[in-house]
Amino acid sequence: MKLLPLSLLTALLAHGAARNFDVVVYGGTAGGVVAAVSAAREGLKTALLEPGQHLGGMVSGGLGWTDFGKKEVIGGTALEFYLRVGRHYGLPKYGQPIGWMHEPHVAEVIFREMVAESGVHLFEHSRIKQTGGLAKTGMTVTSITTESGDVFTAKVFIDSSYEGDVMARAGIIYTYGREGSAQYGETLAGVRDRTPLHQFLVDVPAMDGKLLPEISTRKLPEPGTADKAVQAYNYRMCFTDVPENRVRFAKPAGYDPARYALFAKLLAARVANEGKAPILNSVLKVDRIPNGKADVNNQGAFSTDFIGGSWDYPDATYVRRAEIWQEHKTYQQGLLYFLATDPRVPEALQRETNLWGLCKDEFADTDHWPNQLYVRESRRMVGEYVMIQQDLQTELTKPDPIGMGSYNSDSHNVERIVDSQGFARNEGDMQVGVKPYQIPYRIMLPKRTEATNVLVPVAFSASHVAYSSVRMEPQYMILGQAAGLAAKMAIAGGTSVQEIPVAKLVDGLKKQGAVTEYVPSPQNLGISLFDKLVRKP
Repeated sequence: MKLLPLSLLTALLAHGAARNFDVVVYGGTAGGVVAAVSAAREGLKTALLEPGQHLGGMVSGGLGWTDFGKKEVIGGTALEFYLRVGRHYGLPKYGQPIGWMHEPHVAEVIFREMVAESGVHLFEHSRIKQTGGLAKTGMTVTSITTESGDVFTAKVFIDSSYEGDVMARAGIIYTYGREGSAQYGETLAGVRDRTPLHQFLVDVPAMDGKLLPEISTRKLPEPGTADKAVQAYNYRMCFTDVPENRVRFAKPAGYDPARYALFAKLLAARVANEGKAPILNSVLKVDRIPNGKADVNNQGAFSTDFIGGSWDYPDATYVRRAEIWQEHKTYQQGLLYFLATDPRVPEALQRETNLWGLCKDEFADTDHWPNQLYVRESRRMVGEYVMIQQDLQTELTKPDPIGMGSYNSDSHNVERIVDSQGFARNEGDMQVGVKPYQIPYRIMLPKRTEATNVLVPVAFSASHVAYSSVRMEPQYMILGQAAGLAAKMAIAGGTSVQEIPVAKLVDGLKKQGAVTEYVPSPQNLGISLFDKLVRKP
């Protein structure tokens, strides 16, 4: 009898295997990594399932300029991550131990170190099946099945995906889009009236014989109206101006410069209004990070945000999601190529653009393009407690605080429309200050009539307005740490995640360095940038 090769036999045995754990964390986002590390450090046999092949989500996917708000509210394992970043760059010798800005690949290296050190069992390319991927008995989720046929059982499941895919398959109620202002009494909810930021500051006609590309034909509902529109996504880019590490902006397949006609008209209108060419940092947000690189984000009325391109995403199939990722990439690649080459771009702006390019030493397996679409908001659970606008502004304390947030309400534009005078206008932007606020444990909890052993620290329970502040990556990590400890307590106590002793959870998190009270620091925990690392070489 001919024996099978050992490698093939191993593969056959692995396919469709049953794998038993105390905790299964789904989604290798920063919040997911920290949730898995937290559970494993509590002695639980923990699996981390990542649908792709990278860890860290946006933190390693291009977001190197951290959205921290008040740094003093970031503690626990989230702060540990940024301390590790600081050690990587040797910052303690400069008197600044915390590295708030980092290169994408550095973040992933650190996340992988944390996973390995804590004994987390990592399974990459482990995406939950589109249909039939979750088994449930009563209110208890018993297993999830991946596309490869592997079945993962656990006592507690933590959904740390941006999309909330486990949550949705478990029959947990969720929503997406924008609530109306009447639903929770939120003045910022629903369709927005005219807003000042990331807006057309000069009048640009929306028509040129016909409606220009990248403008919606929808008639805008009244301000405060609910809808299913989703704030804009983009790719958070990593650029370099170091010539030997620079990859020039390439012409994407199917590139049509006519797509950017509105952008060209906006640039011309700005030159006429300002009397000079716009600088690059007024059309792209360029923030220096270490080693001659920059984190590049959306800036202004027409930029890297693919406005209107995200609306289908929350409930989309995997095939449709892949298309949406590609549509965003095509739009954004075309925009960069337009800036770098089109004769309608003012010469000074074009010259400045061409100082930059993608990084040869980042995202090697995706042609130096970020491997993570910035899914700023997708599904949101409607759980035991729905966090709303008041929780960010006036009702700041909670009986079950597991951490704090402080970043302003930040939601990107939803749609580009034609206003009543025939000019292009963006709608949906929300940038409103908040006070440091406590984050309640309950926003991770499904209603106990829906699931009793599931925690949701990323697609958590909040209105669109509240989610826009709590959605920052340090807060995802803060929630992830709490989820890991809560899972330990539920398992040890033989109880549901809703019935654990919350005071004990809060006390345990504080002992692990979590911050639940805002105390301003004179140094603001390293407010200065690391000058020796981010300055131009």
